[in-house]
Amino acid sequence: MCYFEQTRWSCGYWKWGNFRQQCNKEYRTGETCGLKLVYDTSYMHGQCKICDQITKKDRRMRKMSEDIQRWQREGNRRATIEKTQQDMTEIQIQINDLCHSHQEKQRSIC
Repeated sequence: MCYFEQTRWSCGYWKWGNFRQQCNKEYRTGETCGLKLVYDTSYMHGQCKICDQITKKDRRMRKMSEDIQRWQREGNRRATIEKTQQDMTEIQIQINDLCHSHQEKQRSIC
């Protein structure tokens, strides 16, 4: 039950910070007992790094979608459209993975 700093963003995502204080159960200097308690929480405004990554990937998806619509109007770009659609599928999988890890961290106990 050693004490650590914690950072929490407005979206609910959090992470452990630096070690702050040793508990009574651990007698060795510089060692921790393995259990973490919150010493102090720093609240950060804005998005966490995962939310930033999701936002960037969403913008990229919108751009690719707009490009595909333009290429379909122009015609004669079938290979480019197929490649972009494959890229969009890969990016969507990445977005889903990021969202899942973000939700898991929000649900987990500090």
